[in-house]
Amino acid sequence: MTTLTRDEAADRPTVPGAGAGEQLMLIDGERMPALAGGTIDVFDPSTGELIGTTPDGQAADVDRAVAVAERTFDERVWQGLSGAARQKILWRAADLIEQHTEELAALESLNNGMVIPMAQALIATAAETIRYYAGWATKLYGITSEISSLEAQYHTYTLREPVGVCALIIPWNAPSTLTVQKVAPALAAGCSVVIKPSEETPFTALRLAELFEQAGVPRGVINVVTGYGESAGATLAAHDKVAKIAFTGSTEVGKSIVKAAADNLKKVTLELGGKSPVIVFDDADIDAAIAGAANAIFMHSGQICAAGSRLYVQRPVFDKVVHGIARIAENLKIGPGSDLTTQIGPIVSQKQLARVLSLISSGIEEGAELVTGGERVHRDGYYVQPTILANPEPGARVIQEEIFGPVLTAIVFDTVDDVVAMANDSTYGLGAAIWTTDISKAHLTAKKLQAGFVWLNCHYVLDNSVPAGGYKQSGWGRELGPEGLDPYLQTKSVFAALTPAPFLNA
Repeated sequence: MTTLTRDEAADRPTVPGAGAGEQLMLIDGERMPALAGGTIDVFDPSTGELIGTTPDGQAADVDRAVAVAERTFDERVWQGLSGAARQKILWRAADLIEQHTEELAALESLNNGMVIPMAQALIATAAETIRYYAGWATKLYGITSEISSLEAQYHTYTLREPVGVCALIIPWNAPSTLTVQKVAPALAAGCSVVIKPSEETPFTALRLAELFEQAGVPRGVINVVTGYGESAGATLAAHDKVAKIAFTGSTEVGKSIVKAAADNLKKVTLELGGKSPVIVFDDADIDAAIAGAANAIFMHSGQICAAGSRLYVQRPVFDKVVHGIARIAENLKIGPGSDLTTQIGPIVSQKQLARVLSLISSGIEEGAELVTGGERVHRDGYYVQPTILANPEPGARVIQEEIFGPVLTAIVFDTVDDVVAMANDSTYGLGAAIWTTDISKAHLTAKKLQAGFVWLNCHYVLDNSVPAGGYKQSGWGRELGPEGLDPYLQTKSVFAALTPAPFLNA
């Protein structure tokens, strides 16, 4: 395992980063503390050191932010602008975000542990997401038609209107990207929003909101409340003035949000957990499959919803594939995300690190063979070795539960039917990947997999024009693409009589 000594770490190349320090919530265009005065400590997962604080927002802070968002919506300070005007402002926001790529990427890495090249790529993607949805602001078309009854004729048309105040609850694994994936369509539709970032990674959401306002989004249209999920997040989910909630995170929390949203029947979209299978057939380009499968699980230390955490390899090439991935794992350079030579960074928190290590131990106890890794890296920060567990028992926790760490379970299979059955034997259905040179087998197998997106001889390919979401307990609805705009709109039908309509006699 390759690690840095303290002396080597002191000499490593770094990218200058933005500071964190004491941050305040953003409500009605003003930075402010929590009404109760509480704060939350925020740590750098690369070192375990305190890097700043944010307010511990409570119900009263949520009420204040929602009231501001509701006022801006009712006063039409944003939705009342033409689609062309909103489009221009969103384009300016995308330009500003691109101009601040280095700052935002460094802040994301500091707060999240993400390696700098990945953070920079995701900031660039976020800017393109804004541009994609900016284009939709001028294309919110309804339909027109003439209908006829036996007695009269009518002209009818539909209007697509913003739903109102939207609560956007953001996870810790890719804060900037997932904030923008929700904010961009909400603003394109004309909504006002309240963002609740993860208490562990709040800094980029606050900075992004400032940049949107700098671009011209009126104050109070975007509000950011920091706090814990069980207080600020739960209040947003149940709030009777919130018309729509978008959440990315764990399936367990997603279920609680659905229950909380029931009181006023608010619209809900959920992008939840995954346990994505990667299937390698014996006719695959084995070298490409090995590299692709390693990237699918070890990128961002496995802290990606669609990480390829279950590897199924056909028997004739099982040993070759598993040992090839193990060699990659053992040579990955572990270190802080700010180090430009780092290939795999830390786990986001001490709590998550403990959970990952616990699941590794449970897999070994339940009969899996430890191929490589399995231990904490002994240095400051929250690091775990890239780990491969071979052939655990079918009901083992490491197969059934989302680990959200650099932990791969490798399982042998013989036939297509066998691997499809094993791949679909999960409560999740987010992503899946197939490696084969047989194009018919690739497409036929893809049709049988229960997953929201399937990659053929690749992994992690997404595009703003194509919807993303999950089957089963991996979520409700879709983000990205035209489908990602729909949850922020509602349709009104208008009927105009062209000829007198008869009335019933009393």
